[in-house]
Amino acid sequence: MDYSDYEYLLFDSKPNGVLTITLNRPEVMNATNGRMHWELTQIWDTVAADDDTNVIVVTGAGKAFSAGGDLNWVESTIGNAESVANIQKEASDIVYRLLALEKPVISAINGVAVGAGLAVALMADISIMSETAKFTDGHVKLGVGAGDHAAIIWPLLCGMAKAKYYLMTAEFIDGKEAERVGLVSLCAPAEEVLPKAMAIADKLAAGSQPAIRGTKSTLNGWMQMAAPIFDNSLRMEMLCFLGADAAEGVAAVKEKREAVFPSAKKG
Repeated sequence: MDYSDYEYLLFDSKPNGVLTITLNRPEVMNATNGRMHWELTQIWDTVAADDDTNVIVVTGAGKAFSAGGDLNWVESTIGNAESVANIQKEASDIVYRLLALEKPVISAINGVAVGAGLAVALMADISIMSETAKFTDGHVKLGVGAGDHAAIIWPLLCGMAKAKYYLMTAEFIDGKEAERVGLVSLCAPAEEVLPKAMAIADKLAAGSQPAIRGTKSTLNGWMQMAAPIFDNSLRMEMLCFLGADAAEGVAAVKEKREAVFPSAKKG
């Protein structure tokens, strides 16, 4: 693919080799629909083949980074084995292609981040988050297991105790807490997030590219070792999409109410 082929990603290239990628569905807080989700699988190979780019900064248009999966798209997958299998492959591709990309990626988390957008934000090599932004791995609220990216990296970033707490409760985490527990590299006032990310990108672009890429690739070995855990988390998540809890979870989010999961015992 060429950059002009992308519908929901915007690109801005600087002469020093820094490429900014902006998730661009601001009217829905950059929620991922089927097309954007697929584009997030393809972009890393496009960037890898671009000899003019050495460093990537990813951010969101408007006030959000990405508010999770478009609920109409998510709802259409429930009980649909073919659609579930396709999403499983794409979710895997987003993570593994990010890991395989030797060029450093910096996320400028300017607002809320959920779902596939959160996967990109936290799988980035360096993450800068607004102090007032919030994110959650909200899978359990939808009645599905925490797949996407969490199992491969959250325990490494913040430890198992925090990872289990936040992944099983789906509580939101703000920028200050995310930095405190190690889920992001740095937090900053909202207006400083993108400038800070760009300053770091400029610094990396001026550095030794083989040295930086070699360091990234070596450190990514820790995540590669967790590949079987990640693969199992995706299978678990997708299996849940074929059950009754997922239908209730999505309905509850759409209707802005507490879910009454069929698998839960009430009273």
